Amino acid sequence: MPEVIQTIVYTYDELSGPAQDAAKDWYRQLGPHDGWWQAVYDDFAIICDSIDIHLKTRIRNASTQRQFCEPCVWFTGFWNQGDGASFEASWRYARGGSLAIRAHAPQDRVLHDIADRLQDVQRRNIYQLTADIDHQGRYCHEHTMFISVERDSTTGQPPTDDAEAAVALAMRDLARWLYRRLEEEHEHITSESEIAAAILANEYTFTVSGRRFG
Repeated sequence: MPEVIQTIVYTYDELSGPAQDAAKDWYRQLGPHDGWWQAVYDDFAIICDSIDIHLKTRIRNASTQRQFCEPCVWFTGFWNQGDGASFEASWRYARGGSLAIRAHAPQDRVLHDIADRLQDVQRRNIYQLTADIDHQGRYCHEHTMFISVERDSTTGQPPTDDAEAAVALAMRDLARWLYRRLEEEHEHITSESEIAAAILANEYTFTVSGRRFG
């Protein structure tokens, strides 16, 4: 004979403290939702445009069998030595980069410094420098970026001796900045308060011990 078994279920805010901890442990095992980094990527694209860095793009196939274009930006993290972020792009001078980045991120001195350094090295080269940034290897961090610098001089002048090193350091510092922002976003969405809010928003129910029901 079939039996009817009744179970009393609770919402997250009806659970005891230990049961809430068990519920959060369950949710934490699901991992962050796919694409949690997209807002950081979107802001990074705006920042790059502000300082005349043009991210390369690639074509990806979606699960719906439709193709879409995404920036060439990668990261791994956040627990192992060698984790980091990298990107592929091209760069050339356009007026107003330092002002544009201050308008977009008025409090971010790291970005201001990167923009100023790129402008300074352009000034020393009569604003003729260009750079190409590619990702190399299977790892992902700022030192997997291959950065080549040239000078578009009508008289054949080479870049100043410091140009390649200055541009490479600025681009690697930008990749480090991106990694820190990704790490901060990940810490935010996996914090105790955010996990609790997500559980409540999804209206999950649990047994009295905090075990997911349903």
